[in-house]
Amino acid sequence: MKTPAFAAQSPTSPLGPFVLDRRDPGATDVALEILYCGVCHSDMHSARGEWPGIPFPCVPGHEIIGRVTAIGARVTDFKVGEIAAVGCMVDSCGVCANCSEDLEQYCDGPHGFTQTYNGSTKGGVPNTYGGYAAAIVVDQHFVLHVRHRGEQLAAAAPLLCAGITTWSPLKHWQAGPGRKVGIVGIGGLGHMGVKLAHALGAHVVAFTTSDSKREEARRLGADEVVVSRNANEMTAHGGSFDFILNTVAVSHDLDPFVQLLRRDGTMTLVGAPSTPHPSPGVFNLLLGRRSIAGSAIGGIRETQEMLDFCAGQDIVADIEMIRMQEIEKAYARMLKSDVRYRFVIDMASLTTEPSHSPNR
Repeated sequence: MKTPAFAAQSPTSPLGPFVLDRRDPGATDVALEILYCGVCHSDMHSARGEWPGIPFPCVPGHEIIGRVTAIGARVTDFKVGEIAAVGCMVDSCGVCANCSEDLEQYCDGPHGFTQTYNGSTKGGVPNTYGGYAAAIVVDQHFVLHVRHRGEQLAAAAPLLCAGITTWSPLKHWQAGPGRKVGIVGIGGLGHMGVKLAHALGAHVVAFTTSDSKREEARRLGADEVVVSRNANEMTAHGGSFDFILNTVAVSHDLDPFVQLLRRDGTMTLVGAPSTPHPSPGVFNLLLGRRSIAGSAIGGIRETQEMLDFCAGQDIVADIEMIRMQEIEKAYARMLKSDVRYRFVIDMASLTTEPSHSPNR
């Protein structure tokens, strides 16, 4: 079915109107009218062709909240009219050990998991198209229930990437009561990390390079705030953290944070810099049996768990709403870190004339 969208036609072209073909819903498919789509840094990197192998035209968007418009004959868990969501994946092999353990993000089938956009698809279609579109059709296994209130739906969209990317490692490394947890970086990912770690009951310390973000970090739920450029503040926390979640997506020295871990502590990286971090000092790891780890998004089961937890705790992202036609301005502002903390597109704007109403 013909579907209005916004696409980048090449790495150097601005995003603009595009019409794509969505498949008709099959027996196990759910069709959504897209209401809101969050804007992730991955969207910008992909649209600009900054990662290898990006196919064009590129329709980004993997933080999708929508309304079910049709279901296949074998769909039993969704009803037409309900609110649902799609995150970073729309398919996987379904049979490998990781998929069998509900960890589809680590699918080690022949092609790995299928990304919501820029992923190879079954049937010879060259690439998937994401949420900067009026509608999407996805297999029921990769569609999620949304139980947030109506007025929270736009701000719930970033949970589909920023939320699950921080939730998955926090849960895996057992952030909770009696645990001291650090969150490095207060941006799209980091602000969700602070909110979730606080809600899980951990003692949360936020790390920022900017003294001006102290009060903001406390508002988000941090019990303490450390300016990482202040050596005295860093030293005061030496050897005391059970877990540190590092959300920073630029190359930086990891050693000062490794030194903050207690014995057997772990720092997990979820930010993906364009150039490698400097190699960490081995003795900081050896002498405390400390670990540096990585984590990628989350499986479907744990994404649903995260959404339900957030709905119950009234947790959403801090957002700024934009029109689809403002996406290039939003990308420019993202490059300057000029957003608190996530843009979300009101997809009704895709097929309506621009107005000068302020961002909501």
